[in-house]
Amino acid sequence: MTTPATTHHPLAVIGGGLGGLTLARVLQVHGIEATVFDLEASPDARTQGGMLDIHEDSGQAALRAAGLHDDFRALVHAGGEALRILDPHGTVRLAEEDDGDGTRPEVDRGRLRDLLLNSLPHGTVQWGKKALAARALPDGRHEVAFADGTALTTDLLIGADGAWSRVRPLLSPAQPAYTGISFVETDLLDADARHPASAALIGDGFFICLGAEKGMLAHRETDGSLHVYTAVKAPEDWLDTIDFTAPDTAKRTLLAHFTDWDGSLRRLVADADGALVPRRIHALPVDHRWPRTPGVTLLGDAAHLMSPFAGEGANLAMLDGAELGQALAAHPHDAETALASYEKALFPRSAASAAESHANLTLMFGDAALDRLLDQFTART
Repeated sequence: MTTPATTHHPLAVIGGGLGGLTLARVLQVHGIEATVFDLEASPDARTQGGMLDIHEDSGQAALRAAGLHDDFRALVHAGGEALRILDPHGTVRLAEEDDGDGTRPEVDRGRLRDLLLNSLPHGTVQWGKKALAARALPDGRHEVAFADGTALTTDLLIGADGAWSRVRPLLSPAQPAYTGISFVETDLLDADARHPASAALIGDGFFICLGAEKGMLAHRETDGSLHVYTAVKAPEDWLDTIDFTAPDTAKRTLLAHFTDWDGSLRRLVADADGALVPRRIHALPVDHRWPRTPGVTLLGDAAHLMSPFAGEGANLAMLDGAELGQALAAHPHDAETALASYEKALFPRSAASAAESHANLTLMFGDAALDRLLDQFTART
């Protein structure tokens, strides 16, 4: 029996990230209502991460389908496609400037998310809705229970709820596995004024330094800060050995792995402002897929979580949302045909990107990583 705490929504999207919001927007463009349920308490509950390069054939295609591409172009970070690759001695091995003709312009994730969010009617996203579990009901609908004691039933359930999706178990037993790579994220704020040497080192866009199963990846953000990812190939419990409650201690522990690196590189961690944020990199199986299951599907990381080394995660999530929305609009009275069409394109596309991501991870943290990476960039020019 439906209780007062249970509401019914014809189409429910669990997760208000870029993929879920893109889906809701494309559905809106086609006159289809959807409700998005997100675990965050409010739109401003947390910062949304760093820069994203939005690819012409995926993320930008999704924004065109959403009718937001022109607005997106106004958010692009000028100069953000610049690239610098250094070796652990601090020697610049490759430097490319952003000439404005690239197909992967950089944009701040938070500003992109706000663009999508603000394009939706008020009330489309319900906040503070952390999904605990989802189950199939005897009548063909699905039910989702939330941490606040409420629940919903829906005719069509979309799991856009990320790596640890509560919807995925309806379709697949797969769980993300640790890839062997751990990140520690740091920031250098107001870099041109407070950290000018590091600002010059990183440049205007993306920065890579690799060596001996570790690396530093960084980018300049639109607010003038530098966001740095220090990466180490390490056991899954390695981050547990670092006391992140004491930033100075954590910095020393982390930098103990980089004693032979140039001081200019070590300062990217030593001079960091604020907390250090640990992050283990997980991925679903490269060929993750599921049998067609009535009334439910997945998109984004819930469907194809992969490491960030192909730069495809956010782009694919948005493309998934756009293509699912277009499929539902093309088959307004036949959701199963729409879902089957969507998944037929989804599975090979996500498998190809996941394979690329895995190959890049293997390259970047394997033998002769820097030389092999430089060979890749040389081959594309």
